[in-house]
Amino acid sequence: MALAFCGDEGNSTAYNVDHGVLNNGCFVDALNVVPHVFLLFITFPILFIGWGSQSSKVHIHHSTWLHFPGHNLRWILTFILLFVLVCEIAEGIVSDGVSESRHLHLYMPAGMAFLAAITSVVYYHNIETSNFPKLLIALLFYWTLAFITKTIKFVKFCDNGVGFSQLRFCLTGLLVVLYGMLLAVEINVIRVRRYVFFKSPKEVKPPEDLQDLGVRFLQPFVNLLSKGTYWWMNTFIKTAHKKPIDLKTIGKLPIAMRALTNYIRLNEAFEAQKNKRSPSPQGSRSIWRALCCAFGRPLLLSSTFRILADLLGFAGPLCISGIVHNVGKGNNTIRPQTKILGVFFISSQEFLSNAYVLAVLLFFALLLQRTFLQASYYVAIETGINLRGAIQTKIYNKIMQLSTSNMSMGEMTAGQICNLVAIDTNQLMWFFFLCPNLWAMPVQIIVGVLLLYYLLGISALIGAAVIIVLAPVQYFVATKLSQAQRSTLEYSNERLKKTNEMLRGIKLLKLYAWEHIFHSSVEETRQKEMTSLKSFALYTSISIFMNAAIPIAAVLITFVVHAHLTRKADFSPSVAFASISLFHILVSPLFLLSSVVRSTVKALGTLLVPPPLTVYFCLSGFSQPLKVVNRKRPAREDWNNYSSHTRRPINITEADDFCVKITNGFFTWTPEGPPALSNIDIRIPQGQLTMIVGQVGCGKSSLLLAILGEMQKISGNIFWSSCTSDSETGEDLGTPGLFVYSRKRGSVAYASQKPWLLNATVEENITFESSFNKQRYKAVIDACSLQPDIDILPHGDQTQIGERVSKQLWASIFDDPFSALDIHLSDHLMQEGILKMLREDKRTVVLVTHKLQYLPHADWIIAMKDGNIQREGTLKDIQKSETELFEHWKTLMNRQDQELEKETIIESKTVLERTNLRRTMYSREALLKDDEEDEEEVTESDDEDNLSSVLHQRAKMPWRACGKYLSAAGILLLPLLILSQLLKHTVMVAIDYWLARWTSEAISEKTDLELKNCSQCEIFNHSPYSKMFSILCCLGIVLCLVTSIAVEWTGLKVTKKLHSSLLNKIILAPMRFFETTPLGSILNRFSADCNTIDQHIPATLECLSRSTLLCVSALAVISYVTPMFLIALVPLAIMCYFIQKYFRVASRDLQQLDDSTQLPLLSHFSETVEGLTTIRAFRYEAKFRQKLLEYTDSNNIASLFLTAANRWLEVRMEYIGACVVLIAAVTSITSCLYRKLSSGLVGLGLTYALMVSNYLNWMVRNLADMEIQLGAVKRIHGLLKTEAENYEGLLSSSQIPQNWPDRGEIQIQNLSVRYDSNLKPVLKHVNAHISPGQKIGICGRTGSGKSSFSLAFFRMVDTFEGRIIIDGIDIAKLPLQTLRSRLSIILQDPILFSGTIRFNLDPEKKCTDSMLWEALEIAQLKHVVKALPGGLDAIVTEGGENFSQGQRQLFCLARAFVRKTSIFIMDEATASIDMATENILQKVVMTAFADRTVVTIAHRVHTILNADLVIVMKRGVILEYDKPEVLLEREDSVFASFVQADK
Repeated sequence: MALAFCGDEGNSTAYNVDHGVLNNGCFVDALNVVPHVFLLFITFPILFIGWGSQSSKVHIHHSTWLHFPGHNLRWILTFILLFVLVCEIAEGIVSDGVSESRHLHLYMPAGMAFLAAITSVVYYHNIETSNFPKLLIALLFYWTLAFITKTIKFVKFCDNGVGFSQLRFCLTGLLVVLYGMLLAVEINVIRVRRYVFFKSPKEVKPPEDLQDLGVRFLQPFVNLLSKGTYWWMNTFIKTAHKKPIDLKTIGKLPIAMRALTNYIRLNEAFEAQKNKRSPSPQGSRSIWRALCCAFGRPLLLSSTFRILADLLGFAGPLCISGIVHNVGKGNNTIRPQTKILGVFFISSQEFLSNAYVLAVLLFFALLLQRTFLQASYYVAIETGINLRGAIQTKIYNKIMQLSTSNMSMGEMTAGQICNLVAIDTNQLMWFFFLCPNLWAMPVQIIVGVLLLYYLLGISALIGAAVIIVLAPVQYFVATKLSQAQRSTLEYSNERLKKTNEMLRGIKLLKLYAWEHIFHSSVEETRQKEMTSLKSFALYTSISIFMNAAIPIAAVLITFVVHAHLTRKADFSPSVAFASISLFHILVSPLFLLSSVVRSTVKALGTLLVPPPLTVYFCLSGFSQPLKVVNRKRPAREDWNNYSSHTRRPINITEADDFCVKITNGFFTWTPEGPPALSNIDIRIPQGQLTMIVGQVGCGKSSLLLAILGEMQKISGNIFWSSCTSDSETGEDLGTPGLFVYSRKRGSVAYASQKPWLLNATVEENITFESSFNKQRYKAVIDACSLQPDIDILPHGDQTQIGERVSKQLWASIFDDPFSALDIHLSDHLMQEGILKMLREDKRTVVLVTHKLQYLPHADWIIAMKDGNIQREGTLKDIQKSETELFEHWKTLMNRQDQELEKETIIESKTVLERTNLRRTMYSREALLKDDEEDEEEVTESDDEDNLSSVLHQRAKMPWRACGKYLSAAGILLLPLLILSQLLKHTVMVAIDYWLARWTSEAISEKTDLELKNCSQCEIFNHSPYSKMFSILCCLGIVLCLVTSIAVEWTGLKVTKKLHSSLLNKIILAPMRFFETTPLGSILNRFSADCNTIDQHIPATLECLSRSTLLCVSALAVISYVTPMFLIALVPLAIMCYFIQKYFRVASRDLQQLDDSTQLPLLSHFSETVEGLTTIRAFRYEAKFRQKLLEYTDSNNIASLFLTAANRWLEVRMEYIGACVVLIAAVTSITSCLYRKLSSGLVGLGLTYALMVSNYLNWMVRNLADMEIQLGAVKRIHGLLKTEAENYEGLLSSSQIPQNWPDRGEIQIQNLSVRYDSNLKPVLKHVNAHISPGQKIGICGRTGSGKSSFSLAFFRMVDTFEGRIIIDGIDIAKLPLQTLRSRLSIILQDPILFSGTIRFNLDPEKKCTDSMLWEALEIAQLKHVVKALPGGLDAIVTEGGENFSQGQRQLFCLARAFVRKTSIFIMDEATASIDMATENILQKVVMTAFADRTVVTIAHRVHTILNADLVIVMKRGVILEYDKPEVLLEREDSVFASFVQADK
């Protein structure tokens, strides 16, 4: 057939111009080509040549500066224009199909217009981002010409009687409107920007965000196409593949998304609510209103997108129905009757009865639906994240205003606040995510049911009823699921508590051979946890089963009823497959609805049910925020007088020389409560040292807090002197003596009684936000004698500290700073720090203390008693007026001075503390490293090869870990799991294939009957088909149940196996393992990793296997139906592979970043709550708020990038899915028309193609999740490689005497031990002989090997030479359990476990009550325990926190006495006990253990003066070994020098 622009039929009406040239249709079409050709000719050279940007003077993100008015409208109109032009091309081709020759003019102009429209938007985008508005004049001409030519065509149609029934008329009208609107947009740009026809063009500046190159989150700034497809993320995801993502890579948040901006928006909404409802602005309703007012608009937008997406989702089933129906009829387009202007016109109905047209429409509908859906998700999540940031900031500001009483009276605990931040704000955020579902889902369900009714009539309602009736069951299952999860959480917390205790006390457990007791205790709790995990797994599998089985059941019932009840019903493939698609669409909202409703209830609960947030926002705080204290200032004249004598030595008699003065003050903690401080009249002299003394609980700390304005004032006044020296403010530690004048209290450096530290470096903790001055900093460290501690930290003063490591921060108001320090240190701090440094600085110092020996140093003393001021004045004043009080002080002073002399080589204690500190710090370091450890253990180095290997590892899936996980399921479960999955999907395909066959047969028979026109013929018999269909469906449902149970059962088996192997391995690991592995790291394996394996991996595995197998089976079915499809599949598969490869790497990094940025945020909240008083005293509220905003923004930007990355993936996968549908549709229509493929198979292929588009991104998302979760399996397997201690012995239990060791004789022969085979020996060639019943004392400086000596008896260290023989048996031959259970030791650190006192003394339950009471009596604890409720069954809290350090040590002694072994070792066991008790104990040990061998490792040397033998050690060698009296007589004896120093 010849091609011609106007066609070449014989009558050639196409070239007829008798009625004027404009009445020739072909000429008008040719005229319409002119504007498009004009635009292409003008713009192409400009686009290719390019130009220098005018905006290059300002550094901005070039491709994103969108500043022309009507920008979004232009993009939307262009998209609509493109769609209409595609329809015009299609209409031209379809209407031309009925002519004898081809009329190019029907679709070629539309094709040119399509090209021109794309060019126009590309051209516009380049001009806009380069800021070259004058070039827009080309577009102005183009729109004008296009509008005019289209209008001419439209008018000619009207003249020739073409009307609305013809599709071409409607399309032309639409194009006229679109070109007109685009022209209007163009004119508007000229009007606003004045770039042409005006003298002075308008200057515009890029927004602040785009000028800041640190802002890399460009979603708000890019054009609509990039917004919808997340195109701007491409470069980001590519770079993620080259190098790991960190906070630097993701940059800063745009201003509009920062926590501060959103907080201001929320606050304005709150204020507006308050003004509206002035009587009671509080309450959850007003909070909801404020939230909706501040964040409602984006939610509305998200919901609109969601509803549009859901409605477009129904295009799938409808188009399938249309395509299959038309293909069944041979795709015969009805021959159009209308011929005007020499060409045929078709109606829209005729247009839509073409299968190819429907395929293209379906493709566009899918693209649009997926874009809207992802846009809806993105907007909802972004709003949720913004809301979370705003609420967290609001909570933080509220914390800053909480009065101390809110915290101390328990109205609000730190735990509650952390819960508010971590859980409640996230629940609100989730509610905002899921909010659009609330109104979109009902719309989806109603439309779905109506369409089913339209297709199938009454039988559809029966099928829908099945789904709807089962929805409450799903809701019930979901509720049960959350209950099971809650109970699992409770048990898992209990298990972790026990595991934590077990790991913290592991040394004790090994020494006492109690591992099995604690092992069985943890296992017992694990059994309970497993029981609730079983119910969790059961409900999960029911939930998965119902989700898969309900659509099968609904389809089965519907089709069987439809075929048998309505005999004459239309049972064609088009109806059947459209219905199946509709049922699939219906199930997901019904399944999701239950979880959405539950999450909504939770979110409402956050504000309504037990309303923590509401209560929190309504807490009283200070009556006026932070203005409790009326700080009156001197008048302006006095102010000027002060400046003249600021540097003068201060004379206290001068009335005005005070720093703080309180007159007639009454203060309380709670507004209603009684005053805690009464009749307070004090003044604190400027630049002097004031001490506040008094008994415990007399109100000393309260007085400091009252001065700082932290207490509620009932009456009285507080005056602050207006000159506050800056060294007092702590602002500039470097320039003492410079004076800052302020009209209010400045910043006061305050050190609270309870040490408070930031999660920061040591240096940051000491300077505490002040400017750094090296000289001053060094002086402070020396004064606090912190240097030795800093020296042993892994990174010196740059070490991050989180545990309480530092001793005393620098301050000028001290609340009992000496309580935690030993005597030498307090003395040093007093002399060097307070008296020397601060005095010289002329600082005003207020010091609360119990150490009365420092009173003579005070310039001013305030004595307190029962909340009143007993006396104030100098020491001399008090000596004269209050002789009795002075004498009382004097006796106490003497006693404290004696204590100072008694203290022994305190160095040993301090050094010991330091070694503990080092262990703590190194374990912290290791823990941090452990969290950051990369999945593959790759050694770091700088060379390029290694970097590429690291990147290669990041891109690899951890298949090995997956293999380990599955192999743990065992030999029976694994084949069941794989086979059931494969069988299930085979049966699913079989069901649909059978349906295709059934419906094809039914329709062909119906067509035959219609052709034969026989009324008596037999009606098609549905029975054999419906029976087979029912059998297959029932089999499918059974298999759904089997697979869901198999997956969860596998999960349970693996989790049980992994946990028990891990516990067994860890508890039998050697002590060295615990000293080198951080406790936090081991605990993480038991907590986070076990939780991942317990609850997350089975669900992800199920999802992954289901989505993968669905995609594979769908592609197999399409390829079977139309083998041509395989050719197109190859490029699509390659695209998929690369997209998932790049996405997985970026997703994992962002996920880790999201988690790691949450920790600093939460710890900042808890830090602030703990240090409120200090922060407010220093006046650092603003600095801490700023820090909070930074932490919140870091967390939010990570969350936003993660969201954008997920959308990036999903949009791409959905588009690939849409391409699969288009290709499958076109190939199957072609096969059906030309190769007689049955219409049933076409329906089958298309239904499966739609499924691919749904499940592709699920597959990749689950793959990424699985990769992250398998990291847990990998880490646990890493710990399972730990070597266990050798518990077996050479001697069997029958060879060891029952009562061994009965005498307690110890022979040590040439003993050398080390902690590990690659470390130096700690004991070298030690020889000793200890006779039965001897009392041995071992002493030596720290690190001399004393403790290693005691550990060698228990084989806790590696004995590589020599041996220890106890009562004739070499201990190396004994089983470890036997050896350790027959000896007793008391460690230096007292360890108690939570439980009862009885359990702590005798966990093996071997002793009678009388034996336990006897042991308690020996340990001086009988009276303490008698007084407790329950006696021996009294509760001991975790770590024994309800007893003092000394009492805990005594309990440990009692525990050792209970064991009545003949050898008893005390390792510095009396370090935490006061002198008097220690003396009693020493006597008891000598008498009660007269017949036992006692080895004492001494902390204070005088405790071993009564020993039979003394061993002095140095560097692992015995230095002296003799009776104490012999050693004391020798002049050069080291022991004698020790004793001398101890006096």
